[in-house]
Amino acid sequence: MPAQRSRPKHERPSDGIRVIDFTHVLAGPACAYYLGLLGADVVKVERPGRGDAMRHRGGTDKARAAKGMSTAYLTQGAGKRSVAIDLETPGGRADMDGLLRDADVLVENHRPATLARLGLEFGRLQALNPRLIHCALTGYGRGGPFENAPAYDVNIQAASGLMSLTGTAETGPLRAGAPVIDYSVALAAGFAIAAALFQRTQTGQGAFVDVSMLETAFTLMSSTVTDHLMTGNMPQPRGNEANSRSPSAGTFPCREGLLSLGVNEEAQFAALAQVLRRTDWLTDERFATPTARDQHGAALAQELVATLALKSADEWERRLIAAGVPAARVRTLPEALAMSDVAARKFLLDPGTGRPAVPGLPFRMNATRADTVQAVEKLGQSNRDVLGEHGLSLPSR
Repeated sequence: MPAQRSRPKHERPSDGIRVIDFTHVLAGPACAYYLGLLGADVVKVERPGRGDAMRHRGGTDKARAAKGMSTAYLTQGAGKRSVAIDLETPGGRADMDGLLRDADVLVENHRPATLARLGLEFGRLQALNPRLIHCALTGYGRGGPFENAPAYDVNIQAASGLMSLTGTAETGPLRAGAPVIDYSVALAAGFAIAAALFQRTQTGQGAFVDVSMLETAFTLMSSTVTDHLMTGNMPQPRGNEANSRSPSAGTFPCREGLLSLGVNEEAQFAALAQVLRRTDWLTDERFATPTARDQHGAALAQELVATLALKSADEWERRLIAAGVPAARVRTLPEALAMSDVAARKFLLDPGTGRPAVPGLPFRMNATRADTVQAVEKLGQSNRDVLGEHGLSLPSR
C-alpha cells in the first residue's frame, strides 16, 4: 500500500486536496495553479525530456524559454511538484495509476482520443478511484462532432463569434489582445471542481467535469447571446463604444490620453455634467432625457469630446471618480500594474525570485490570501519525492 500523505491543518480552502495536473499550454495549467494557490498539493505530470511544450515557448524572453522556463510557463507553474512520467510505456501508465489512486482531482486538457489511447478514460479511472474528480478541458466539450478537434484560445475566439464583435466595421474581426478564453476557462474549471468537491462531501463519489472552451466564450458574451436569440438582431462590432449603447458611455480623447466613461444612469449623467461644468446639458432639450440623448447621440459625443479636451484623462478620472461617476483612464499594462490597488491587495506573487512577478487569484477569502508561492520546478524535480510517497518505481519505468 502506498504511504498515506499527512493531512495539513485546513488553513486554506484546498488544504489536504491532491491534484494531478496532466495539462499543457495555458488553460489547464492555470486551473491547477489556482487550486494550488488555494492550498492544494499539485503534482504536475510531464513527459520526460521536454515536458510541457509551454516551457519552451510563449513570452518574449527567448533565453528563459531555451532553458525550459518561458515566462508563459512561469505564469502558472509556481508551487507545483514536477514529475516526469512516460505514459507511452506500460510502466509509466502504472505509475500514473498509482498517483491517481490517491488523488482527489485530475485536471487534464487532452483530446478524448488521446486519453483513450493512454487508458485514462473516466470509466476506468472511476473504477480505480471512485472519489476522483476528473476535470476535462477541451475546445468544444464532449459529445459533439468537434470533441476531438484541436483548439487554442485564438481558434475559440474565432469559432465563438467573439472576434466578430471585436474591432470596427473598418478593421474587421480582431482577437482580444490577451488569451482571455484560456484564463476564463481556467476559472470556470476551478469553479466546477469546487462544486464537485462540495458534492463529494455529500455523496462520497467523484465526478466527471466536462469544461468547454466554446461554451466559456459564449458565457463571456451572455447578454449579447440572449439579445440575439430573443430579437434575431445580428450583433455588430462597436469598437470602443459601450455595450450599454448609452451615448455618454464609451472611450473619448482628452487633452492627454483617453478616458473610458460608463455613464448610463440619470444620476451619473447629472454628476458628469456637474464635474465637466456643463450643467446646461441638463436643460438642453437634446440631452435632458435618456430618449433625447439617444436621438442626439452624435451631438452629445461632439460636446463631450470638446469639453474633455480641456484637461488630461488623468485629471478627469480623479474628478469624476470623486463625484461617483464611473470613469477610467486608458492605461498601458505597466501603468495598470503600478496602480496602488495592485500592491495593496498583493495580487502579484513572489515565485522565489525575490520580487513580485506572477499573477495570483483575483479574490480574497476572509480578507487574506498568500503573497508568496514556491518556485517553479525543473522538469522531473520531484520524481523521487512524489513517486516515493506512493511506493512507485524510481525513476519511472
